[in-house]
Amino acid sequence: MSLAALQAEHLHSYAVRLLSTEGVEVARSQEQQARAGAAARDRRRSARSADNEQKASTRRIGATDSKTRARLVDGAERLMLDKGYASVSSRRVAREAGLKPQLVHYYFRTMDDLFLAVLRRRAEESLDRYAHALASDRPLRALWEVTTDPRGAVFTMEFAALANHRKAIRAEIAAYAERVRQMQLDGLARVLDGAGISAEVCPPVVALQAITGITQVIALEEALGIRTGHDETLAFVERHIEQLEEGAAA
Repeated sequence: MSLAALQAEHLHSYAVRLLSTEGVEVARSQEQQARAGAAARDRRRSARSADNEQKASTRRIGATDSKTRARLVDGAERLMLDKGYASVSSRRVAREAGLKPQLVHYYFRTMDDLFLAVLRRRAEESLDRYAHALASDRPLRALWEVTTDPRGAVFTMEFAALANHRKAIRAEIAAYAERVRQMQLDGLARVLDGAGISAEVCPPVVALQAITGITQVIALEEALGIRTGHDETLAFVERHIEQLEEGAAA
């Protein structure tokens, strides 16, 4: 090979290496720029979110005992019951309540606040119903009737689904659920003890889990159009409730 040919090959090899190195550097620079741009966008979004939260926290809010506010809570509750929590928006709630959409944000800083208002009202109503049931002459029967209320089962499932996306609501649901469960356990323990059934034979917490589990599964299946075995299961539970209450009364 001539000297000129060797020089040409060397220059070609050098140019390839140089271009390859420059290409890597260019790609690395572009990647760094892209990361910097994404980080800047994240900071801007965080700043806007913080600004919106600050504005919401300082905005004037309507009275909690307002009839208009109650109508909005009613509207959100009906939407959750009929169409699910995903259907709840400020416009739909306002339309359901026959009010202007602006009023939703006048009474509730965020949609989470509206969901919490629905949850708290339903939870307090449930606590009252359980208290009356457990104070009745037939507490186990009354407890079963409250637990098998299909509306209550639907709301339980909707709020459970909502809680997967809203941490604040999840904590509130857990707090109310613990209060209800303790009330149920106290009443159920008295009924079982009165029937002569010890906690070792039938732990109240296990009996309660069975009752609530049955009602929630039935509500879920009925929402899907499944009815097989429901009547037989309900009849079985009600028959044993009769036997327990007869034993407690004897």
